[in-house]
Amino acid sequence: MSSLRTIRMPMSREEARSLRAGDMVLLDGEIVITAGLPTVQRLVACAEEGREPPIPLAGGSLMHLGSYSRDTAEGGLEVLYMNPTTSTRFNALMPRLIRHFGLTAVGGKGGLDAGCVEAMREVGCVYLSFLGGGAPLHSAAIEAVREVAYPDLVAHYRLVRLAVRGLGPLTVGIDAHGNSLFDSLRHDAEARMPEILARLAADRAGAG
Repeated sequence: MSSLRTIRMPMSREEARSLRAGDMVLLDGEIVITAGLPTVQRLVACAEEGREPPIPLAGGSLMHLGSYSRDTAEGGLEVLYMNPTTSTRFNALMPRLIRHFGLTAVGGKGGLDAGCVEAMREVGCVYLSFLGGGAPLHSAAIEAVREVAYPDLVAHYRLVRLAVRGLGPLTVGIDAHGNSLFDSLRHDAEARMPEILARLAADRAGAG
């Protein structure tokens, strides 16, 4: 089992490249999150039009995390809990963001496709896999809401900068060298499929 490393966020390029698929990490520092496809589309528009996003992303992170939040009387946002959303929803958009902003870390659940993996390899960026259904664990790591953008969107779609301590444990699902646990698992499953189908056929024949 890999040792558990604590990473200070935003993650440096060198630290991103030092991680390997399967490593386990905890995060301290600041991360940027959203669960919204419209939000990511707005960030792509910023990149394409040469505009700065409302929360700086250069050399930073973008996590596919949704939150159940409520607006405060002071005009802020209170995050009651957060949980990962499926990253593959953003496959078509993430390569542009990874390259343009030079992201060092992205994350969520379910991984990203080959186009994203190539962009990550080029830039030096890792994909961190969050525990699905781990909302209590993830939420307990939130120290403060630093900044909120796109207030016209529902709370879990807004772009939010959070201060976190001990966020995790997270698994490096895709490293900055193009190695993907998701690909490995898929290949293993595909290799085992003929044996599984043969067993099922034998079981059916025996039952008949």
